[in-house]
Amino acid sequence: MAPILNHPASVTFVDDANRPVHGEADTYYGGGEAYIRSRTYSHSHIHGYNPKRAPLFEEDTHMRARRMSHDEKSVTGPRRFLIDVEETIRVVLEQEDTDGDFQISITDAGPKMMALGTATSNGFKTFDIRGTYMLSNLLQELALARDHGRKRIVLDEARLTENPVDRLSRMIKNSFWHSLTRRIDGDGLEIITADPKNRTGRVQPRIYVPHGEPAMAEYYRRVAREKPHMNLDVQVLPPKPDDPAFVKSLNSKPGILALAMNEVDDGKGGRTLRGIPFIVPGARFNELYNWDSYFISLGLLVDGQVTMAKGMVDHFIFEIKHYGKILNGSRSYYLCRTQPPFLTDMALQIYNQLDRSDVESNRQWLKRAIQAAIKEYHTIWVAEPRIDPKTGLSRFRPDGLGIPPETEATHFTHILEPYAQKHGISVHEFSEKYNNGVLKEPKLDEYFLHDRAVRESGHDTSYRLEKRCANLGTIDLQALLYKYEVDIGTAIREVFDDELELDEDFDLAPFPPSVEAYRNPYRECSTSRLQNSEEWFRRADHRRDMIDKYLWNESKNLYFDYDTVMEKQSLYESVTAFWALWAGCASDEQCWKLVSQSLKKFEVLGGLVSGTEESRGKISLDRPNRQWDYPYAWPPHQIMTWVGLERYGYLDDAQRLAYRFLYMMTTAFVDFNGVVPEKFDAVKLSHLVDAEYGNQGLDFKLVPREGFGWMNAAYQVGLSFLTTHMRRAVATCTSPEIFFGPAANLESAVAQATLATADTLGLAMESLNVDSA
Repeated sequence: MAPILNHPASVTFVDDANRPVHGEADTYYGGGEAYIRSRTYSHSHIHGYNPKRAPLFEEDTHMRARRMSHDEKSVTGPRRFLIDVEETIRVVLEQEDTDGDFQISITDAGPKMMALGTATSNGFKTFDIRGTYMLSNLLQELALARDHGRKRIVLDEARLTENPVDRLSRMIKNSFWHSLTRRIDGDGLEIITADPKNRTGRVQPRIYVPHGEPAMAEYYRRVAREKPHMNLDVQVLPPKPDDPAFVKSLNSKPGILALAMNEVDDGKGGRTLRGIPFIVPGARFNELYNWDSYFISLGLLVDGQVTMAKGMVDHFIFEIKHYGKILNGSRSYYLCRTQPPFLTDMALQIYNQLDRSDVESNRQWLKRAIQAAIKEYHTIWVAEPRIDPKTGLSRFRPDGLGIPPETEATHFTHILEPYAQKHGISVHEFSEKYNNGVLKEPKLDEYFLHDRAVRESGHDTSYRLEKRCANLGTIDLQALLYKYEVDIGTAIREVFDDELELDEDFDLAPFPPSVEAYRNPYRECSTSRLQNSEEWFRRADHRRDMIDKYLWNESKNLYFDYDTVMEKQSLYESVTAFWALWAGCASDEQCWKLVSQSLKKFEVLGGLVSGTEESRGKISLDRPNRQWDYPYAWPPHQIMTWVGLERYGYLDDAQRLAYRFLYMMTTAFVDFNGVVPEKFDAVKLSHLVDAEYGNQGLDFKLVPREGFGWMNAAYQVGLSFLTTHMRRAVATCTSPEIFFGPAANLESAVAQATLATADTLGLAMESLNVDSA
């Protein structure tokens, strides 16, 4: 049945027919409502005619005859519907949202059909819209119309049938990035201080300002005075804010960390500070993150948002200056912890897209970024404890004391219970005494050393890294640092005439690395000489030699992590081996072996899984799945591999992998009300994952607002790899096994033969059954 139309009798609703059909919501729904006197069907309205068509058979709307592709079409132009917004939202949800999540997906059991009154008939005649995609788009459009205060709209059918690739890409570019934008200043604090990970029981907003920024501290104190309702607590950090004991003392009073600001006109003849905007990952991650930001910046550059990406680099320069490192995230409990280093590539890619009208300004900006990267390189990545002097390999090995406070309250219960039982106390009491140093447990200290390292690696969590991460020279970290060394050398040579002066004083790490060199307390000062490209290229060559010596396995045709304590390779097969292609540290022969012999181990129907099922091992109640293991697929692994394969000339493989991942994203978008999640099960093509942290980006009502940061970026970047033919095939949700044919079926895909022919609804229902078990 069509929703009731509630608008004045004897009038016709008029709408601007010249507006862009696929324009953004503020353009499409931003106008006011207008009426003219009705010339058609007016008496029907006056006498109470309710413009809705009765079912053709019995009383069930789903018994109507199916409309076929060869049915007669209207020749009067594109179809448009006259819709009462609130009433139609009510009817759609009541009829179609059978699971009550305020979304229309393939798991809902409604009839998946609704009659809407056409605008040309003033709602008198109706037309059926059918299927999950059209109905979920209808719900989304109604929610957007309501956002703009519209009671009634004329809706183009083309917005309901919009090509899903175009629709998702448009939403990311024009809506999702905006919704994920934050600023740390008086106008943005109320949004960003909210921390879903804060489990202290206190919700008072708090900001920590770095030492040496008195103007910034005074600015926030003024904000606190001018906005007393916020109850803002402003704290100034000590000169060394990453001291482990100090950071642990902040666990009971967590807060946001101040980031870079610009001085601007306050509109009153004076000057004030304003936060530089940045993009957050989304969902429970409502702060600036390190490696998320790199991949997000790639998506921003594709979408032309160079200034936003540049601002995120400015924040990282600020963090290195004031916090000593690019932080895992910009919260107080991350002060001891960094994440995978991407700054040099991020800065160079942005530099190459800056406005060429001010060359010197661009050059100075890049200089600040490269100087910051050099400081981070010497003081973090090739400084102890992160470097292993014997091998010269760097490791994820952060400082820190106690239990990581940002995890769910029960996350470590199974680890702590034996220790609590040993002392005859509750887990909660043991946690407090252990954190306060009353109880000493060296084995537990080592466990949390590795746990913090896993979080620093970004791959939290994975059986690849569990209980050993702090000892591993991982292939991904070595590849990233090789790229740092090459990027810094290239920038010095090409942009700074092979001479770069460093402004800040810090110790330069010994080179070449050795146990003896690191035992020597003497360190060269950063400002004692100019930097040149030759030394950075020598560092890169040395690291590549160490990668070949310790990480490359000739017999297995794959890179592996190296355990610096056990002094042997850790033979967990990880897709991060392909980061060597992104960095350019693999030889042509190594690349050929990776592609011809090892790629098939990771390629599945939906793209690349994080690691192999064999390496992960069997899953049981006592050994649950980890989200960075098989069968899960994440945007960073996809993007790094696409770019790496293209770099070495394997564009066809890059395109095939990009197609697989974008196909999985698009089918989820079509079948689940526009969802864009944090990660996927790439084997089952499902975002309904069974892992320890669940999934992010799913909790929205009616219309998706944010997507998820690096998944948004993966879609925009991935589209740049596809041909026009591929893009059209993805838009029709053509399975990769059909599009590429049997010849492209690798061994890993053959094992999924039954899966390739399974219907998406069946897979979704299977995932739901797993989740509810």
